Amino acid sequence: MITFREMHLKDADSIQHIDRSERIERIYRMNNGQLIEIEAGHECENWNAGQVQELIQRLKLQLENGGKAYGAFDGELLIGFGVLACPFRGKNNDQLQVDLMYVSRNYRRQGIGSRIMQALSREAVARGAKYLYISSTESESAVHFYQHCGSELTHEVDPELFELEPEDIHMIKKL
Repeated sequence: MITFREMHLKDADSIQHIDRSERIERIYRMNNGQLIEIEAGHECENWNAGQVQELIQRLKLQLENGGKAYGAFDGELLIGFGVLACPFRGKNNDQLQVDLMYVSRNYRRQGIGSRIMQALSREAVARGAKYLYISSTESESAVHFYQHCGSELTHEVDPELFELEPEDIHMIKKL
């Protein structure tokens, strides 16, 4: 039985159980404000031990600094999670960032990611945000997921987040 709940610092190590691997047939790049589709045709491997430790530290840092995380669990096994970063962004300080969002390979396309996004959206609204800011990986599956959740390309790219991940597709979701 799959359950959803807020995650805490004690849950951070459980993200090592997420299988982020996937077959990526297409990716997107931005060109003059338009998405350009590019054939990829490769397998994205699961995280290595170093990447897992970086993600655990990133999750802990967000939680220690006022962020919020929600997880989906199959029994005790974490199968998906999303993180809402704390600092407000945007020229009107009315955006909160979806910092991390993953669902394990065998659990995708079952509505788990959508439920996590709904929880992040409710939390963002409760904090006074009007938008979610999303810096999505360029994979077709990630971009389509966020579009399905109501996100669109943003015309006001966050410079700090763009510098961190310039290949990402920057989107915004009205709350």
